[in-house]
Amino acid sequence: MAKYRHHLPQLDGGLFLTDAGIETTLIFHEGQDLPHFAAFHLLKDEAGTEVLRDYFRRHAEIAREHGTGFLLESATWRSSPDWGDSLGYSAEQLDAANRAAIAMLVELRAEFETAETPCVISGCIGPRGDGYDPGQVMTAEVAQDYHARQVWVFAEAGADMITAITATNVPEAIGIVRAAQAAGMPVVISFTVETDGRLPTGQSLAEAIGRVDEATGNGPAYYMINCAHPSHFAGVLGDEAWIRRLRGLRCNASRKSHAELDEAEELDSGDPVELGADYGHLLQRFPQINVLGGCCGTDHRHIQQICVACQAA
Repeated sequence: MAKYRHHLPQLDGGLFLTDAGIETTLIFHEGQDLPHFAAFHLLKDEAGTEVLRDYFRRHAEIAREHGTGFLLESATWRSSPDWGDSLGYSAEQLDAANRAAIAMLVELRAEFETAETPCVISGCIGPRGDGYDPGQVMTAEVAQDYHARQVWVFAEAGADMITAITATNVPEAIGIVRAAQAAGMPVVISFTVETDGRLPTGQSLAEAIGRVDEATGNGPAYYMINCAHPSHFAGVLGDEAWIRRLRGLRCNASRKSHAELDEAEELDSGDPVELGADYGHLLQRFPQINVLGGCCGTDHRHIQQICVACQAA
């Protein structure tokens, strides 16, 4: 059963950690084979499931050690219909994988949750296309239809909320929000931004957030930024009203552009201490930001340093 669906505790303040760059960690540090970057594919057997459990445990232990909240984000970024089809999953098998991903997090919450460390379970939805490139942009109506089944499975499986990670364009974000609203699920939109702080479509964050809010009646519980280094977007964050809608960060370890990262043969893990300091500086400017994780190139070391820096901010 969902525990926090009707009141997300991160909206009350206090730091909430989440995990790091799950796909890059599993591939480059643990030698896992993730076709199409699909971490959910590990759920196909018990050995792979245990790899995922250990991954989440490493991060949850940091939250419990430091007395912060924790957001358990399911390993389902690629488990939507087109990607599932590419991996040979039927619709029913994909549903089963999404349910299993949430069930694993329910078990982990029972293991790690304390009064000081509330653990919120989020069903992660990825884009229909690439997380760096919007490709052929759907209408909001098509996007709602495309993502609705995964949203409903998460709702039925007991997730507290939905998070759309690496959203690259406004119509798809609107469709995901509407699908979540139809299922009675709180939803968060996390936008990918480029080195200029804009979405891959060229839109500014201010415009993107404004358009999604306008089309959905301020539907998202909040917004996040993902898949960029803080230096790529810190300069576009100011004192405008839309900034108050921004509550989360999942940044890349590397300062490289998405094009450079795509070409790289080795993982750029950057400097965990430096990245933590960058987060701390952002929290000093924008204290409403309280959901903190990582994206490409980050691992539990970065989350540790982000936590230390932000608790001191």
